[in-house]
Amino acid sequence: MPTEPWWSPEAHARRRSHLLARVRVKSAVRNWFETGGFIESECGALVVSPGNEAHLHAFETRYVAENGAETQLFLHTSPEFAMKKLLAAGERRIFDFARAYRNREAGRRHAPEFTMLEWYRAEEGIEAVMEDCVAIAREAVSAAGSGALRWQGAVCDPFAAPEVLTLTEAFSRHAGIDLEAHLEDASGLRVEAIRAGIGVPEGATWTDVFSAVLVTRIEPALGQGRLTFLSRYPVSQAALSRPVPEDPRFAERFELYACGVELANGYRELTDAAALEARQVAEMDLKQAVYGARYPLDTEFLAAVARMPEASGVAMGFDRLVMMASGARSIRDVLWTPPTAGLGDEA
Repeated sequence: MPTEPWWSPEAHARRRSHLLARVRVKSAVRNWFETGGFIESECGALVVSPGNEAHLHAFETRYVAENGAETQLFLHTSPEFAMKKLLAAGERRIFDFARAYRNREAGRRHAPEFTMLEWYRAEEGIEAVMEDCVAIAREAVSAAGSGALRWQGAVCDPFAAPEVLTLTEAFSRHAGIDLEAHLEDASGLRVEAIRAGIGVPEGATWTDVFSAVLVTRIEPALGQGRLTFLSRYPVSQAALSRPVPEDPRFAERFELYACGVELANGYRELTDAAALEARQVAEMDLKQAVYGARYPLDTEFLAAVARMPEASGVAMGFDRLVMMASGARSIRDVLWTPPTAGLGDEA
């Protein structure tokens, strides 16, 4: 039986309360940022590099000049590179409700085209943007009129004091694994994961095992009743965050969870351009090995990082925030025009 199109009056009527909640939440969050002295940046989506994380997949396109010359371009997977260029240019507090695009992503919590709420504070620490996350979650549930974040029967009260867990604490508490003892030991970590009842294939990389434990044992336990910040990621999972000064085995990175769902990813930003380039090359080498593809580096971004100030920033899935604040059953219920049938359908 054909799926009822989202634009049918009946389907739209079922989603409309969630869509109106989205309008209220967006207005409240925008007002919160503007009251705090932030400027909305409105970054463009066409870029020379869509991001250099191995497991992120971009949409590719081509620009054709009047003379017929073609240039490879991509739709960005987040506005991060552009926003950091703005920090290098002199901006200090910026935010963006950016349309972002990721291939190979579908399901109740994913869509190939979505809204990324991203913001940066120059010359401020990671604690400041963690406080921002809590404030934004509270603004969202207040604007939605729901009083809490909800997902699949779980409830999270953003007005309760948030929980803060390091990855080491989370692995010990929820999986019974001593992460610090196996930071560079893939086989040892795999043994511990199997002992904890987590299936991991032979030959799995350290990151594969880490991710399996995170997804199966840790994430479902986070954000239950109150928000949870999962912090201090192993430096191998640092992405674009800087190492912790007093313990460089770990990075100044956090993820925010509610009802077992990741809502946001935050960093104290890495400003060492050489170290950043090395990380990006390594990620693209891994992408080439796993997927047979790689994306170019944005050399202007690397040059900007060398000039940008110390900063902290967060990328938050705005659609997920609205979905949970409004009590929607799927991300499609909070998108005014959901993806065409076959793109981002329920998994």
